[in-house]
Amino acid sequence: MGRLNGKIILISGGARGQGAAEARRCVAEGARVVIGDLLDDAGNALAAELNGAAVYVHQDVTKEADWDAALQAAEAMGGLHGLINNAGIYQPKRLMDTDAELFERHMRVNQLGCFLGMKAVVPLMEKSGGGSIVNISSTAGLRGSPGAIAYSATKWALRGMTKAAAVDLAPRKIRVNSVHPGPIDTDMLKVRTAEENEQRLQFVPMKRMGTADEIASLVVYLLSDESGYVTGAEVAIDGGSTL
Repeated sequence: MGRLNGKIILISGGARGQGAAEARRCVAEGARVVIGDLLDDAGNALAAELNGAAVYVHQDVTKEADWDAALQAAEAMGGLHGLINNAGIYQPKRLMDTDAELFERHMRVNQLGCFLGMKAVVPLMEKSGGGSIVNISSTAGLRGSPGAIAYSATKWALRGMTKAAAVDLAPRKIRVNSVHPGPIDTDMLKVRTAEENEQRLQFVPMKRMGTADEIASLVVYLLSDESGYVTGAEVAIDGGSTL
């Protein structure tokens, strides 16, 4: 019996990288998953790989109608017990190089998208007997992050939104927690050169990047009943970089 046996989980940004690792791990732990993303080819391929335990829906997290479509897919499966707000963008620039358009793009995907997701899932999750929301933030939401002001702003916001939602949703039997990865070996970090990423690892006590599978392991715990008394927590998974 897996830790998520019988649960239905919605994953935004689930077609590749960290989201895909979370989808695979959730299915391995007995869940069925709805994968939301803009990457239709990758999303459909992942759903096919998961062999009946997953469906893919085209999802722009900034659009309420796309959240509604994802929830319809979950309801067709039988309900909803977990949400992983994984979708996000990372386009790092320093303060003086960041224009309003770039700042607003981060806000819409990383912050508004999470807000819409948390709000949208509550009725179906409550109808399903409660559940767990995991918001993927970043160590950039725990400390100052160089050269990434827009991204940092949204990840700090996500941290606060998580705590406020945890208070609001506890009476509805819905837990809300945030996960704060450090440098993780996915395509998202390819916006920086290999040399820049290596330099950043010098500030990580464990001297390596984390893996998407390591993030998925933590997320599964937070989705499972094993973490039934955990809500409003902010969990760093960063090789010690915020110590």
